[in-house]
Amino acid sequence: MPAYRDRRGGDWRYRKRVRLSDGTRARIEGTPSLNTKLAAETAERAHIERILRGEPEKKKEVPTFKAFAADFMSSYARANNKPSEQASKASILNHHLLPVFGRMRLDGISAKDVEHMKAGLLDRGRSRKRVNNIINVLSKILKYAEELEVIDRIPRMKMLKVAPQKFDFLTFEEFERLVSAATVEPDWHAAVIVAGEAGLRLGEVLALEWGDIDLKAGLLTVMRTDWRGQVGAPKSGKARKVPLTARAMAALRSIRHLKGKLIFCWEDGSPWTFTTMRAGLKRQQKRAGIRITGWHVLRHTFCSHLAMRGAVPKAIQDLAGHQSVAVTNRYMHLGPGELRNAIALLETGRQVGDKGQNLS
Repeated sequence: MPAYRDRRGGDWRYRKRVRLSDGTRARIEGTPSLNTKLAAETAERAHIERILRGEPEKKKEVPTFKAFAADFMSSYARANNKPSEQASKASILNHHLLPVFGRMRLDGISAKDVEHMKAGLLDRGRSRKRVNNIINVLSKILKYAEELEVIDRIPRMKMLKVAPQKFDFLTFEEFERLVSAATVEPDWHAAVIVAGEAGLRLGEVLALEWGDIDLKAGLLTVMRTDWRGQVGAPKSGKARKVPLTARAMAALRSIRHLKGKLIFCWEDGSPWTFTTMRAGLKRQQKRAGIRITGWHVLRHTFCSHLAMRGAVPKAIQDLAGHQSVAVTNRYMHLGPGELRNAIALLETGRQVGDKGQNLS
């Protein structure tokens, strides 16, 4: 094939199969130091001449895992991952991957090395889910190296089997106690209801603006999330609309202010922080006399209560902004007598059949 531009990096490259004098074919490829089409074509011709003369191929220089990981974080991760995802990858690299693979060449990492790392992590008490997260980051980095043709292939990696994830949520009675206890602090009362009756994540509550609320239509639009002061798109990458309960609309109307565009903020309009939110929820839970949890439990409560009231999976998925229905299905076992209702269909069918037999 003629010289071409790499789709990811934009560099001019060449790749070709050359027939040798003994009838075999050799594959050549490369990227010229000068990033032009002419330079790529010139480098290709020179490469063909070298291989036809029988000159030995220069061994590809493969960077260490540490060097390539730094490039991965500054280019791929920065361009494609949200700040929270970048921070998670950086933590996994620093604490787990670099200590094991940092000095190794990328092409020297084998499936056996990966299995040794997995065993070591489990021995140190890391959960199977955490180990899988670490493997995912390693796999992503090596796949990126393969796409850039820095290495020819990546080692095979097996994920660990993980038991279904458990989640905590408030009962109907517990949630009502929390809402009631929070009425003495109207801002927190509204925040608790928005999380528990609209299913917003902590960062989505922090980033909520008055322009996202249509109190006439009773509709809330989730447009953004706040992660440690960095505002970006929601986790799914898409906006979602959530109809508001009458109680949520009343709570939001009661705190309408002109301090700034944010709904939940300080007197000068500056945003609340993660620390502010955690302390505020803890205060409401102590006042309500219920166990101390994080904000995400209120999101679980939203999904769980919908399932318990008989909402269909698709509705819960859309309201919560789940990217996969598999996440939504974790809540569906809470539905009202699903299995018993299904078996009842057999009883109904049998009764109809029996009547038919009696009539004959």
